[in-house]
Amino acid sequence: MFVSSFNPALAGVGNSISMLSPGVPQVLMPNQDLLAKVGSSVDADAQRIQDFFVKMLRIKAVNPRMGGQGEAERALFLEGFLKEQGFDVTRVDVKDSESPGGIRPSISAKIEGRNRKRSLWLISHMDTVPEGSRDLWKTDPFEPTVKDGKIIARGAEDNGQSLAASLFALLTLKQLGAELPFDVGVWFVADEQFASNYGIKALLQRRLFRKEDLVIVPDAGTPKGTDIEIAEKGLLWLKVTTEGKQVHASLPKKGLNAHRVGMKLALDLDETLNGKYRKRNSLYDYPVSSFEPTKIEANVGNVNTVPGLDVFYFDCRVLPEYDLDDVEKDIKARVSQYSRKYGAKITYEEIEKEPAGPATTRDSEVAALLGRAVSKVTRAKPRFTGIGGQTVGNLFRREGIPTAVWSTIDEVPHEPNEYSRIANLINDTKVFASIPLLA
Repeated sequence: MFVSSFNPALAGVGNSISMLSPGVPQVLMPNQDLLAKVGSSVDADAQRIQDFFVKMLRIKAVNPRMGGQGEAERALFLEGFLKEQGFDVTRVDVKDSESPGGIRPSISAKIEGRNRKRSLWLISHMDTVPEGSRDLWKTDPFEPTVKDGKIIARGAEDNGQSLAASLFALLTLKQLGAELPFDVGVWFVADEQFASNYGIKALLQRRLFRKEDLVIVPDAGTPKGTDIEIAEKGLLWLKVTTEGKQVHASLPKKGLNAHRVGMKLALDLDETLNGKYRKRNSLYDYPVSSFEPTKIEANVGNVNTVPGLDVFYFDCRVLPEYDLDDVEKDIKARVSQYSRKYGAKITYEEIEKEPAGPATTRDSEVAALLGRAVSKVTRAKPRFTGIGGQTVGNLFRREGIPTAVWSTIDEVPHEPNEYSRIANLINDTKVFASIPLLA
């Protein structure tokens, strides 16, 4: 490790907002003039924000575990820009032998507030997934296209829009000389798209965050920008490998069809898990646990061979009412049963396991502040919700740091022709810049 030191402006701002939710009281809003200046300043800077965003998206940052070159070049670009704007930049490089250059960088900058013992952090990630099939893209995924109010590129929504918005929110506060109640900063982190081992997990291990901090992760959202995510399901990715005996398809009795056994087991797990773990939690956008058979690996290259090897995967998103260890026990029991029944060697492998952290309460300070800002800028009443997807917000919650997740997006991450709406980019910048002014 190496550590070195187009929506209208906010017009007609009122002096109060209505009840956000039970436990979030009606409050008077300070800094009215400054809030209005935030809106007009961001609007005046809109073309600059867009140009910066396009330039950043041209720098490939595909996660190395997905065949990419990583975040190093994008991190240098962001570090250079922040320094040009007069920020002191903190950089944390985590060693990674599989990454070109051998490191995975995360960088940070902040503005000092009155209370130096706590910080409001806006945390986004630099890495992206690959483009997938190029045939499905109408434009070059790594040459951003501006069209019909959208910026089309890989990583435009996930997570480039929020990275640019949080950066320019911080810059707006700096340019306005706003007096802040606490430190306000950004982190641009590595490795979110795979497992965060070289990103947030490494930063948490280095104790770079405090229990008193306020953390906002703008890495999920809805088209209207009303949903504030305060809870996430547990995540379990599993791999099951079945070994049989490969033979000619005309002589099936001489072999053991691993594909048949694997398919039977996959269908059994599908029925068993979805049938057993059926509790509902209305907080979540999908109110039940999900157990989805997803990826399969190629077995044989021709039709007339009985496969001797079969590999399949499951993606499990489990409500926090259940323990992931119990889910794994059920899976292993089924695997053992099928191995004995068919005489095949079947192995179970845990690819990724992330238990759900405790939900952030609706009346927590971070949720209330974000709710006020969203209400103020969007004129809409926020709705608190849970999601099945996982963000790094879950990692903070497991550390006892209440965290809220929010952005305004059309929910097209990882899709071909992924895009960000320019209006969302500008509006989200206003929301992020408004948050500390409403404390």
